[in-house]
Amino acid sequence: MAKRVYIETYGCQMNVADTELMFGVLGRAGYARADDPAEADVMLVNTCAVRDNAEQRVIGRMGELQRYKQPGGVLGVVGCMAQRLGPALLERVPRVDLVVGPDAYRNLDQLIGLAAGGQRTADTGFREWEHYEDVPPVREKGPTAFVTVQRGCDYRCTFCIVPYTRGAERSRRLEDVVREVQALAAEGTSEVTLLGQTVNGYHDGRHDFADLLRSVGSVDGVRRLRFTSPYPTDFTPRVIEAMALTPAVCEHVHLPVQSGSDAVLRRMLRRYTRARYLEVMEQLRAGIPGITFSTDIIVGFPAETDAQFEETLSLVAEADFDDAYTFKYSVREGTPAARLRDHVPADVASARLDRLIEAVRANVRRKNVARVGQVHEVLVERPARRGDLMLGRTRTNQLVLLDLPAGAAGEYHRARLTGTTGSTFTGAVVAPALAVL
Repeated sequence: MAKRVYIETYGCQMNVADTELMFGVLGRAGYARADDPAEADVMLVNTCAVRDNAEQRVIGRMGELQRYKQPGGVLGVVGCMAQRLGPALLERVPRVDLVVGPDAYRNLDQLIGLAAGGQRTADTGFREWEHYEDVPPVREKGPTAFVTVQRGCDYRCTFCIVPYTRGAERSRRLEDVVREVQALAAEGTSEVTLLGQTVNGYHDGRHDFADLLRSVGSVDGVRRLRFTSPYPTDFTPRVIEAMALTPAVCEHVHLPVQSGSDAVLRRMLRRYTRARYLEVMEQLRAGIPGITFSTDIIVGFPAETDAQFEETLSLVAEADFDDAYTFKYSVREGTPAARLRDHVPADVASARLDRLIEAVRANVRRKNVARVGQVHEVLVERPARRGDLMLGRTRTNQLVLLDLPAGAAGEYHRARLTGTTGSTFTGAVVAPALAVL
């Protein structure tokens, strides 16, 4: 019988894509997928290292998974946390047999064999040439898919661990990306999201991100094209023009700002000011009418004053975000920010986060209430987690619950937004399923 592998994934969409890649690597080596750790010979936890609580959660989960371990079985940590801690994780968590970083997935079968034989092992070497082009990811078939176009990051934001866990930035060849998207479209995927740490800085030596958008957006069967996460000042006029002139590109951008204070942005080593960030938003709004924005915001960065936090609050109102992901600063050992002094007390950071969340929610609620009654094209993605409704998404990234059968996944409908909880909408279909272009 084929050995069975179970992979549990934490963190960003890049990790989700890497899990699909690992299933491809191990499937080629003869492994079968297990959906239950109790049925697995190999258990891998694909980890995030962006915040400390994510790492602590993984360490706790190791203890839970240990009870499912079979004689000769393997329990491994892979991904960003594995890369950050390296072989030290084997000492820190004795129950772990295997530690593998994102550039070593090609060697998983061999490494698992060593671990199964009793040789606890780690491979966290960087391989800046590695794109896994010859390894088809194993995805759940569906109307949407994520495609990695860039690995690593060269922007050394002082708070961010990613350059130390993902290595130097490198982009896949445009032709290879297009070939992968064509294969997805042939299987019925009609919405693709391009993934990269600073995705709009994509360049393969001959083609930039504008070229990539135009090429992927012209693939037969691709009706919608998204990307994440861009860097604010990498939106060149060429990229904005490509977004505007490529019909598949959706009218939504996730545009991380991190702070509304120039002083904090300088300490973060972000390469823009508040004014420049807002200028980029205006350029995108002028080029793509109706565009919506979400963002990331950190509070409690070292030495952040009350006045600097108030600048962040005022930015939420001025930028008029449609949604925001908000976080308290988390110290990451190995980053430059870990050496900064004047850390904000935890209770102060928590109070600021509460105020920020309240401001964001109020703004989102106001904007979404105003959208009730509008008619949008909705792609039906999957059954909702509760009830008998289906969950869909507009081009501008609003989630909509529709009364449709489970077989409607992958269909496009014109739907009127009938109500909102403040974040998610209810909708009513006003036109039948629309054919995929």
